[in-house]
Amino acid sequence: MLRYSPGDSVIHRLDPRSKLLFQFGFAIAAFVQPSVPRLAALVLCGALTVRLAGLGVLRALWSYRIVLAVLAIAPLIAGATVGPPWIRPDPAVESGLSVARVVPILLISAAYVSATPVRETRAALQRTIPGRPGQLIGTGVALTIRYVPVLQADFREVRHALAARGGDRRPVHKRAGRLVVLSLQRALDRSDQLAVALEVRCFAWNPTLPRLTFSRKDYLVVAVGVALSVAPVVSG
Repeated sequence: MLRYSPGDSVIHRLDPRSKLLFQFGFAIAAFVQPSVPRLAALVLCGALTVRLAGLGVLRALWSYRIVLAVLAIAPLIAGATVGPPWIRPDPAVESGLSVARVVPILLISAAYVSATPVRETRAALQRTIPGRPGQLIGTGVALTIRYVPVLQADFREVRHALAARGGDRRPVHKRAGRLVVLSLQRALDRSDQLAVALEVRCFAWNPTLPRLTFSRKDYLVVAVGVALSVAPVVSG
């Protein structure tokens, strides 16, 4: 899974608030029933953003391989029919276009995650959304970003431990049930550890966060994000 990687790329130097706004506008543009040329342009924009973040496009897509594999099933299900001709092209193509919208959004997200520290994301959210709601959202997002890789590592450890004890020879449903139970138990243990750690470290709702400043490039990125968000309305 992708994590923040220190660097000096163009995306690294941008303010996290401008990057979040750009993602918002980009997502709106991607989900408003795009044509094939528009979808191709969005994918190209996403790939360019990934490269500007100093990340490889193939590596970014590989990090979302499970999500992409699940999405790839949708066109097959949409086009399948009981009896001849067994596959209907029109529903399959329409579903494929809908699924394809997610790809450029995943690329933009990969660029953001790899080029933005968690503390800056929290600072951007708390300073954009005033009061306790902003603090709650900022804290929740920061903890989620930090703990998803930890939970994934725990899941892999449980799976390898079951395989080492001969669990891979048991029926699939029993393996899956055992894996879910042990992974959930590990996640609950992690939550207890997190609660104790926050208490020991005197968790504060409003800690000293890094200073955020807009540059000329940030204003340009914000303008592009706003243009992307209103483009579907104007063109419609």
